[in-house]
Amino acid sequence: MKVRLGTAVVLSACALAICGCHKETTRAYRPPPPPSTTTASNHGKNSRSSRTNPTADGAAAEISPPPAPVPGNLGKPVSSEVGLASWYGPPYAGRKGADGTVYDQNAMTAAHLTLPMGTMVRVTNLTNNESVVVKITDRGPFVHGRIIDLSLAAAKATGVYRAGVARVKVEAFAAPFRANADPGGHWCVQVGAFARESDAVKLKEEMMRRYATAKVIEFPGPTGHWVRISPKFPNKTNATEVADSIHPKDPAAAPYLIRTD
Repeated sequence: MKVRLGTAVVLSACALAICGCHKETTRAYRPPPPPSTTTASNHGKNSRSSRTNPTADGAAAEISPPPAPVPGNLGKPVSSEVGLASWYGPPYAGRKGADGTVYDQNAMTAAHLTLPMGTMVRVTNLTNNESVVVKITDRGPFVHGRIIDLSLAAAKATGVYRAGVARVKVEAFAAPFRANADPGGHWCVQVGAFARESDAVKLKEEMMRRYATAKVIEFPGPTGHWVRISPKFPNKTNATEVADSIHPKDPAAAPYLIRTD
């Protein structure tokens, strides 16, 4: 009995030694750091904040996205603009975008201030000439000088991810047809972000007195408090007049003209 017990102990020790020799070190996936934000130049995105993109810290854990799907014949672009692109990712995944769909950071989508929802857009990074076709599903970026906010996947596909911000060319194609849609669009003005709620409430009350027929709301966002003014006749001309009349004390909390459809 003692012999058998000793043999069993020896065999168990050998098995443990063998397992130990072949055990691999587990490496936890460390996602890149979330975008940092600046108080006065962000918005609530109903409310999503504007993004100031991260550095390359944690980029070693980057996972390359699958090749971007290329839609069928898009025809000729109906508009083109050049400016800065940024991107947004983990903090906003799972939240609803301005079009009502849940934001998927791995999908080829983007946020734009004025292009109609559902518009297909080709974004070309002018630094490396990498292009991707994305769908407009959200509003932003609410940072002066930036013209489009790419999803995480689109940013990786164009090389914007590592740079954080890059100069791009944005070519928009005809928006999808929608019955009873106003060809001129529905426009409003958004102001923020205010660090103090009292400042946003004060502006809201002022706008309600000045534009009695407009719908004015104040709402909190991740970076502060926002005010949105929707004119009774929500065309671009009226919205522009409202935006031009607003002069907040904080120059960084500038009004933005946005399209809600």
